[in-house]
This record gives sequence, C-alpha cells and structure tokens, in this order.
Amino acid sequence: MIATTAGVLVASLVGSVHCAGMCGGFVCFYAGSSSGTGAAAVRAHALYNVGRLMSYLLLGAIAGTLGAGVSRFGLLVGVGHAAAVVAGALMVGWALSSIAAQRGVSIGTLHAPLAWQRALGRLLQSVRGQPMAVRAALTGLLTTMMPCGWLYVFVATAGGTGSVRSAVLTMAVFWAGTVPAMLAVGIGAQTVLAPFRRRLPAFSAAVVLIMGLLSLSGRLSPVSATATAHAAHRLSADGVEDAHVH
Repeated sequence: MIATTAGVLVASLVGSVHCAGMCGGFVCFYAGSSSGTGAAAVRAHALYNVGRLMSYLLLGAIAGTLGAGVSRFGLLVGVGHAAAVVAGALMVGWALSSIAAQRGVSIGTLHAPLAWQRALGRLLQSVRGQPMAVRAALTGLLTTMMPCGWLYVFVATAGGTGSVRSAVLTMAVFWAGTVPAMLAVGIGAQTVLAPFRRRLPAFSAAVVLIMGLLSLSGRLSPVSATATAHAAHRLSADGVEDAHVH
C-alpha cells in the first residue's frame, strides 16, 4: 500500500499542474470579482477544496465497494487480485493514450452525455445566487461530475485496492497532491505553474503507466498473498457448508 500511496501522491502533484488551468473557470464562478487573497476569498478557496475532498472520499468509498466485489468474484473464479488487474488495465490505457496525445497522435476522447452536461450546468446555475462561501463548497462537491479522465484514472486506482478503507485513503492522497496547484489557481498565481505545464504531464503519465503495470502484476494490491489465501479458503469453506446444508 505504501508504493500505491507514494505513486498516487507523486502523480497527482505533477499532473495537477497541467490540469489546474481547466478549473480556473470554477474559481471564477464561485469567487467572482473578489480578490484572490482577501479573507472571504481565501475562505471560499478553502471550502472549495474541502468540497472536492468530500466528493473524492465518496468516490473512493464507491470505488472500493465495487473493487471489493470484483475481487470477491475473482476469487470465486480463481483469479487473484481481479480488481487490481482491471484498474491496472485502465491505468495503462489512460497513460498510453496520454503519452500518444502529447506526441501529436490523435486519439478519440470520451465525452459525457449531453444530458449529463446539461444537468451539471443546471446544478451550477442553481447555486449561482448563493453566498460565495456556500457557492464555493457546492462547486467543489459538483466538480467530480465533470468528465475528467485524470480524476477517474485515480478512482480506478482506488477501486483496484479492493478495499473501501484503502480506496478512501487513495483518494485522500490524490486530493492532497492536487491542493497546491488548486490553491495557486485560487490566489491568482497560475503564472507560477506555466513553465511546468508542458513537461510534467509526460512524467505523470509515465508514473501512472508504471503503477498500472505493477497493478496488473498484483504488486500494488494492499491485500497480501496470505490474506488472499485466507479469503479463498473462507469462500471454499462456505461452499462446503452450503453443500452439507443442502
């Protein structure tokens, strides 16, 4: 789990620099014309990031629940670390497509359904009239509805842990890695990040690629071989008991 945590932190730190520009519109939405360093604005930036944290933790819990189900099914059919394999495949696919795009290779991208985009737009419009602090917190909560491949590759990573607790921790670490860049956007220091935006995405994609390959091999799974053996034994024992009952 330490390797997963370190990889997620490094990748989110360097990758968030490139993606921070995409969230500038959200900052303008909740902060309006307020000064980026004023007390009210600073409070709003903090609440925006707290809102993001809450939504990330929720995504982590959902991903962990699904991952645990996939892992349990994998054990039933004799496939160990099934959730990690699925997550690893998604990470490798995203990393390769990102590297290809940076080298000028045109790759089709997935877009959220139009109905989904309209629903998000209506939700954002509904909070426009709220006080800045409330608007910031709600905007942070709603940003996870955006079709962001960078975010959801880490949701897949969280699911690959096969554990709700580990998945929530993974998303908390991912959030922590994005905070510096997001605060820079909030206080109007985007120019500080500009020199790094061209070089760091390739590095972050390489980190995700390595994590994906390790996940495919089962080396990033927080579940030890002993724990997996115990789980398989319990499943087998349950099957024997059911057979005796019937």
